[in-house]
Amino acid sequence: MKRLTNLLAITLLTSCATAFAQENSTSTAAEESAGIYASGYNKFRFGGYGEMAASYMDYSQNRITPNGSAKENRGTISIPRFVLAFDSKFSPTWILGAEIEFEYGGTGAAREIEWRSENGEYETEIEKGGEVALEQFHITKLIHKSFNVRAGHLIVPVGLTNAHHEPVNFFGVYRPEGETTILPSTWHENGIAFFGTFGKFDYEAMLVAGLDPLGFSRENWIASGKQGMFEVDCFTSPAVAARLNYTPIQELRLGASFYYNRTAKNASKPSKTSDLQADVNIFTFDAQYKSRNLVARANAVYGNLSDSYMLNRRIAQMSSSTGYTRTTVAKNAASYAGEIGYNVVSLFNDSKNAIRVFPFVRYEYYNTMEDVAEGITADRRFKVSAFTVGVNYYALPNLVVKADYINRRIGGGDFNGENQISVGLAYVGWFLSK
Repeated sequence: MKRLTNLLAITLLTSCATAFAQENSTSTAAEESAGIYASGYNKFRFGGYGEMAASYMDYSQNRITPNGSAKENRGTISIPRFVLAFDSKFSPTWILGAEIEFEYGGTGAAREIEWRSENGEYETEIEKGGEVALEQFHITKLIHKSFNVRAGHLIVPVGLTNAHHEPVNFFGVYRPEGETTILPSTWHENGIAFFGTFGKFDYEAMLVAGLDPLGFSRENWIASGKQGMFEVDCFTSPAVAARLNYTPIQELRLGASFYYNRTAKNASKPSKTSDLQADVNIFTFDAQYKSRNLVARANAVYGNLSDSYMLNRRIAQMSSSTGYTRTTVAKNAASYAGEIGYNVVSLFNDSKNAIRVFPFVRYEYYNTMEDVAEGITADRRFKVSAFTVGVNYYALPNLVVKADYINRRIGGGDFNGENQISVGLAYVGWFLSK
């Protein structure tokens, strides 16, 4: 818990997006319950968001060596996400919402007959890596600004990034890595949610499919336990998630979220964990203060896993054919971060129509093995302090060009450091509405 107390020392200031950007980004639960979700179109709207990125790194992908990542010059280029979004009103109070996500360009396979070298053998080849996923698919019933219902495939608003994951909502080319290492991102599950607003508070509470404990790992703690590997999700032991936001003034938002799931009964091989509970408890806190020219954010995540010692023994016994990593999972994981950026164009031109350029700095600490059960050794190579400097150039309110430099200190400096330079381009918008 001592890591969480450091959050109190981080000054929280942030900047407000323009009205155009707000109209072209995914609505929050508070906006939906207030009826804003239903405004701006009469029948349907179609849009989405996307990201493109290129990076140069001076380290290898394999950190699991005695000295950490070996020095290696390499580059990558990709389309991390292309998301298509669609909303349709069956009536003023019954609304369909859907998003489909293509990660890294989607996936591809081919089946052919190979004559030249295989004498007419049938072959199936994976031609392209990536993923196509249904990120959201739900029906919303708007009842009252204080109480509304949604059912289907939902975003789990645990943490700052999951609740505000569109690329115009964060600094840097890639999503902040602390939260997205420990938690699934974007975290979406099947279930039911209730949401609304009370004065300066807005809330969301949900019952969703839980986690598969056999997928937990040292690299990502519980993040890789998200279900979806099989055609149906186990709902024997559903999870409870909740988020509460407080907006004392227009520019400031304080938020907290909670997640609980008794995961043992959701195991893909339930006989392996039938005598365990493997409870997952996650607590998060975050804050933003937004004006047009100043942006700052802070967030913290703390998680606990019960029965971790016995669970590790069961994971080690699993077959390699499961697709899970079968590595040691920690009892506790933690992450905290703070960032601040300022629109330097405002020093010369503070008109509402001027472009915005935000140089920013960010510090993150995260450790997927913050604490381990007795008899287990924590791997300090997963203890990371990351310092990021960069710039977000908003050519339009919903179109941003990004660049950043990240330096990572691994294991308190006992292992090789990592350096990364990235550039990217991202957008979010509704293209068609009627």
